[in-house]
Amino acid sequence: MQTKAILALADINKILDAAQKEADSNAWPVTIAVADDGGHLLALRRLDGAAPFSAEVATHKARSAALGRKETQVFEEMINGGRTAFVSAPLQGLLSGGVPVIVDGQVIGSVGISGVKPEQDVQIAKAGVNAIV
Repeated sequence: MQTKAILALADINKILDAAQKEADSNAWPVTIAVADDGGHLLALRRLDGAAPFSAEVATHKARSAALGRKETQVFEEMINGGRTAFVSAPLQGLLSGGVPVIVDGQVIGSVGISGVKPEQDVQIAKAGVNAIV
């Protein structure tokens, strides 16, 4: 039998707080979503000024990063690089801003950010992930 790490509530709160700190320090109104390794939403924090639409997008980015086991930026780059057939993949949120949480080589969850430029979404997501890994 194998065992695996999971995101506990304390971990989730550290991720949310670190991501919010990064967003707040840059005055970026975003939504932060945290998912488990199966892409199921564990937490959502929509900061003041973030568009309501960003809650849905951040959730999809987190789900795609968890299920795809890689940053969603990889999927966006594949599509933009000409692999347009990937648009029909059964995932949404194939845009930059989803980052998996990897512990001991295993994806245990993910963070999705929506609300600002793609590289800024990624910056915030990585700040959240780095709070626990």
